[in-house]
Formats: sequence, C-alpha cells, structure tokens
Amino acid sequence: MKKLLYMLAAALVCALGYGVYYIDTALPIGNGYAAKYVCSQVFIDGRDPVYVFEKEVKPTNILFSLVGVDVDYANKSVTGKALGFRKPLTAVYREGLGCTLAIDVTREELVNQAAGLPSRNLPDAGSPWPKGEKVAPAVPAGVDGAKIAAALDAIFTEPADGPPNNTQAAVVVYNGAIIAERYGQGYTPSMPILGWSMTKSVTNALTGILVRQKRLDIMKPAPVAAWRKPGDPRGKITPDQLLRMSAGLDFVEIYGPHQDVTDMLYGARSMSDYAAAKSLRAEPDHEWYYSSGTANIVARIIRDANGGTLAGAYAFARRELFDRLGMCSAIIEPDASGSFVGSSYMFATPRDWARVGQLFLNDGVWNGERILPDGWVKYSTTPTPLAPKGQYGAHFWLNAGTKGYPEDRTFPSLPADMYYMSGYNGQIVAMFPSKRLVVVRMGVTHDEEWGEEKFLKSVYDSVR
Repeated sequence: MKKLLYMLAAALVCALGYGVYYIDTALPIGNGYAAKYVCSQVFIDGRDPVYVFEKEVKPTNILFSLVGVDVDYANKSVTGKALGFRKPLTAVYREGLGCTLAIDVTREELVNQAAGLPSRNLPDAGSPWPKGEKVAPAVPAGVDGAKIAAALDAIFTEPADGPPNNTQAAVVVYNGAIIAERYGQGYTPSMPILGWSMTKSVTNALTGILVRQKRLDIMKPAPVAAWRKPGDPRGKITPDQLLRMSAGLDFVEIYGPHQDVTDMLYGARSMSDYAAAKSLRAEPDHEWYYSSGTANIVARIIRDANGGTLAGAYAFARRELFDRLGMCSAIIEPDASGSFVGSSYMFATPRDWARVGQLFLNDGVWNGERILPDGWVKYSTTPTPLAPKGQYGAHFWLNAGTKGYPEDRTFPSLPADMYYMSGYNGQIVAMFPSKRLVVVRMGVTHDEEWGEEKFLKSVYDSVR
C-alpha cells in the first residue's frame, strides 16, 4: 500500500512539475500575443486598452487570465507580462508600420528599419468609391434592400446566449459600388481593422505583381537562401507550391502553446526564417496542409525582390497595389527582421478590404489598367489538386466542392464559383462572380459557428 502511495505521490509531483513547466514556457507566447494585439488596437485605432484586453484578448485562451499589459503612451509601446513568470515581451509602434514585437532587436534597430519609409497617400474624400471615399448607398434595380438590411440586422444583433458576435463592420458591393454598409459602436468607415489571415490574399496579389513584372517565376525553385545548399530536398519547392499550401514543410498550424504557428508569430524574430528552417514531411505537391509559415516565406521573397529592405518592400506595395487601388489605410505590419507578416497582420478599412475583393472580381484590372497578370485570378481560384473539398486555391479559399461531387463543399447553400478571403475571429471578404458581388464582414467573434453562411446567403439571395 505504501509503495502505491509513493507512486501516486511521485506521479502527482511529476504532473505538477510538468504543469508549472508548461505554463512557464507557454506564458511568453501569451505575453507576446497580448502585447502585439493591444499595441495595434491602441496605436493604430486609438481604442481603449482595458476594453480590448478584457473583451478581445482574454476570451482567446484561459491562460490570458494570468497575463497583463502595460501601455506606454510616451514611447508608443505595450508590454505583456505574466506575474511570477519570465519573459515579458514588448510591442513597439512605428508610424505607418503598426506594431512589431521587439524579439532579439532593440527599439533603436526597429526605428532604423523604418528609415526611408515612403509616406502614405491621403484618402480622396470627394470622389465616389472605389476611386475615393464618397459613399451614398443606394439600392439599385434587381436588389432587395430590405433583405440586405435584415441580414445586417442579424449579424449586428447579439445572441441571447453564448459568445457575442462583436461585429465591427459590414460592406456590400454590387456592380462596383457600395450599396450597403454598417459599423458597430465605436467603429467608423475610416478605422482600419485587422484582417488576420485575409492578409494571405494580399500577399498573393503582391506576388502576382512580381510575376506580371517578370521578376518572379512561380514555377521555378523559390529564391530562399536556406534551401540553396546542394542536396537540400527543399531546394525544389516553388512559390506556386508555397501559395497553394502544397510545399510539404513540416509546419503545424495549431493555435495554442508550443505550436509552430504561435511560436512563429509571438516568439520568432524572423518569421520567414522560422518557417523556412522546417524540414520536409512530404514531397512537394504530395500533401495539402494549410500553413501560415509558407505565407511568410512568400512575404520574404517579396521583400528580397525589392532591395531586401522593409522600406523597399513597402514602397513596392504602396506604389504597385495600395495607391493604385486607393487603399490609403492599408498597413501590413512587419516582424522584427523587417519582413511583412504576410500571413496575418494587415490592417485596412472595410472599404479597402472590399477594394481587394473588387480587384479580383475585375480579373486583376483597375480603372482600365492591369494590376495582376492576365490569368492570375483564374490561377488563384483554381482548386489545389490535393485540397479534399476543392476548398483552396492560391492563398484564397474556394467553395468549389469535391471533384466529381461539387455539392460536397464548405458552404453548400452558396454557389460553387464563390471564393473568399478568410481570417481569424470571423473576418471574411467573399466574392460572387456570377452576381458581381463582394461582401465584407469584420468582427472579433470567438464562436466559429457565428453564422457566416446564413449571412452570406441572405445577402446573395437579395441580388437577382
């Protein structure tokens, strides 16, 4: 009996020890998430840090009950720290760049990275959208305005029980004009909102521009220095395979402590280096696996093609995409190495997110000028062969359905030609080519079953 008690006591001590170790090593990631998220919300959007932390950060994970944040308005930074545990992390705000976690880098080094950053254009307040910001929503012929209003009412009304929707904004574009929009309390048309993984689709657009300019061949081996050693099997990975999430890298996309994606986003100085260091777990084009790591490798390729500097990458993004579309609000936040976090960290107003959707709906043409190469939209929206339900193209989600069984698709009640940008917390920009329709919804929704299909179907059905 005593032996059994000793064994049980030893097991309990081991379990407690592991629990302490787990929390101690997990909390630095929590510190990083809290610091980065609150910093961006406070210094990009001017929001209340207490509200942001309590209502948006804490519900993300139970461990955030152990984390707190300190906001330094004078130095424009936020530090996340867990009492009694190690490794507080600080996110630093830089004008025009948003916030960056200072991982293995000093504030001075971050400031120096921003040298030569081009200024952003001011919005054109007097011209109609999409050229400018003048919007006078009107219900055109063939559209049921009452149905759209009811759909908006539904997503801005909080459920009687369960997690709140926290819908921040919604925009409906039909035939190239905004026909309806609505904003939650405290939000305005000029407030940029975090798109999370919708950023991947903008990374796609920047890649397409390099292809149009004949500065990148996506079917040739990717220009990644870490893979250039003779005999490295990763050396045959192409940008095409990275865009289609078929590179075969052993990167785990699970959001939680001690997982690749969270370690990358909140513990790595260079996110592209973190992802590129992964070995192969499958031959390229032998497995489809969604990976934010591959998007950050592509973002690094974009930077390297533009002088290898943050300022060069930003000049390219603004000159070739944002300014041409009138996206004056757009900010892709960089990591501490000075490379875009192309997987996750773009802020833009809902109207600017709608502009990206409209560009793809226009087959990559804007005001009669080709921005994306001919055939790029078709390439981006063609199902990746190994995606089981035809649900992914090239950094875009699709509703194509299983090959041979198109009714077996992600959103069965919506058409197979729908494709969309999707991000954490219920962000979505959905394109419906057959109806010339773009639908944007943004929020901080912790319930994955908040009803996006019902909302999109209501808007879709309102257009004949």
